[in-house]
Amino acid sequence: MNQPRLSLHDGQAIPQFGFGLWQIPEDDTAAAVATAARAGYRLFDGAAIYGNEAGLGQGLRDSGVPREALFVTTKVWNSRQGHDSTLAAVEESLARLRLDRLDLVLIHWPCPAKELYVETWRALVRLREEGRVTSIGVSNFDALQIDRLAAETGVTPVLNQIEIHPRLPQTALQAAMTARGIVTQSWTPLGEGRSFAAAPVLAAAARTGLAPAQVILRWHLQRGLSVIPRSVDPGHIAANLAVLDAPPLTAPEMAAITALGTGERCGPDPAHFE
Repeated sequence: MNQPRLSLHDGQAIPQFGFGLWQIPEDDTAAAVATAARAGYRLFDGAAIYGNEAGLGQGLRDSGVPREALFVTTKVWNSRQGHDSTLAAVEESLARLRLDRLDLVLIHWPCPAKELYVETWRALVRLREEGRVTSIGVSNFDALQIDRLAAETGVTPVLNQIEIHPRLPQTALQAAMTARGIVTQSWTPLGEGRSFAAAPVLAAAARTGLAPAQVILRWHLQRGLSVIPRSVDPGHIAANLAVLDAPPLTAPEMAAITALGTGERCGPDPAHFE
């Protein structure tokens, strides 16, 4: 199976296709993660607020996959923003995961009203310099917020994880990230299934023999996005990963799916979420 990786501007690389941990119950996490790792997933996207970091770490150990082959992400939650609080939060995540290093840590939300994301970023820069974290990035940030981080600290995030699915294609924000050398990663990439019955998705599914979910995941991959679907079902875990070897969508199919965009979000608006 082809396992594409996307280059990060700090010299590292991230697997393009990964496994998301959002909304997976702690009791189910270790088994799901171990299943995914054995199936071939190498990127695992966690967060402190998900409440399942211990299960993520256990699942990775149970999988038997060497640590050096894995790419592990976690995120600093809103209530932990601030320099010293962020340092402590990341150490707590490392302890729960039982890891001595994280491949990527993200600021989970900008929380603009708090006015703490620059100080939070300074803490992540320090952790990177100390070797506790290999790469650092953000989630749900806009281009102006990222430019402020770069201007005030001299360090640009390597990745911005944002909500992207057919109803919220985010093409302009992705283009802005690409212009800054930043990888864009999609969360809630299937959009809660709201586009599974859309005509362009069904047409592409009929032509390729893929399921609607697989068609949408191919759409993400062919846009150059990193994508992190989640499932606890072993069949779905395998079917999601199989899109790496699936037939490509045509340019008209890609355009038709992108044209489904309405601006409809599944999650909160980052401009106002605190």
